[in-house]
Amino acid sequence: MSVNASGVRAAFVTVVALLFAEAGALLAVLAWLVVDLLVLQPSSFATAVALVVVVAIAAAWVTAIAVASVRRVPWSRAAAIVWQVLQLSIAVGAFQGLFARPDVGWVLLVPAITVIGLLLWPPVRDLYARPEDAPAA
Repeated sequence: MSVNASGVRAAFVTVVALLFAEAGALLAVLAWLVVDLLVLQPSSFATAVALVVVVAIAAAWVTAIAVASVRRVPWSRAAAIVWQVLQLSIAVGAFQGLFARPDVGWVLLVPAITVIGLLLWPPVRDLYARPEDAPAA
């Protein structure tokens, strides 16, 4: 079965674009949290600082995944899938509870499922393979 090369390229570009969008969103959330920390009086300063640190680490990690994905580094595929699973769990939580936010849930859920699906598609998976592990042409 022949795979359309432009379809594989479009899938790869979609994955990379979504990873960079997620990294950008995390950087925006980080900026918002820093401004809130400086402007507002948190109920717990230690918790607020810890949240800023965790979001900064997540933003740096997702940015590293996105950059590595552009270079098709093999570990970036697994790391991207792990990030999407974490994002998926946050999305599911956003649909539930007293303070449910379905809008946030959908914004997190759709890209997570899209990226996971595309990264598991064999032609895209093969793009991330080491040269010695790549399928014979």
